[in-house]
Amino acid sequence: MKDIFIVEDDALIAMSLEEMLEDLGYRVSASVPDLEQALDAARNKEFDAAILDVSLAGKSSLPVAKLLEALGKPYVFATGYGSAPEGSSSGQPVLRKPFQISDLEKALKDMQV
Repeated sequence: MKDIFIVEDDALIAMSLEEMLEDLGYRVSASVPDLEQALDAARNKEFDAAILDVSLAGKSSLPVAKLLEALGKPYVFATGYGSAPEGSSSGQPVLRKPFQISDLEKALKDMQV
């Protein structure tokens, strides 16, 4: 079973995402709502891939993305804004909110998780 790290500041979206992941056979290793906790968890938790909300209470999740890249961990941005944050790697996958379980499953498969 693969472990997924969630960075999402909206509690309802995070809970829905956790349920979808469990339905798809994944385990949530950590779910955090803000940039500071996300950076800490990225450094200290074991996980296979991450799902990052682009905007965390008005702060960009780009520092978390850069850390994940340095750690060699795959991730996908989740956003209602339609695109990855400025400064992110080109071609970085984006999961557009609101998304269905089939969209999530495709994003995870595209990351080879």
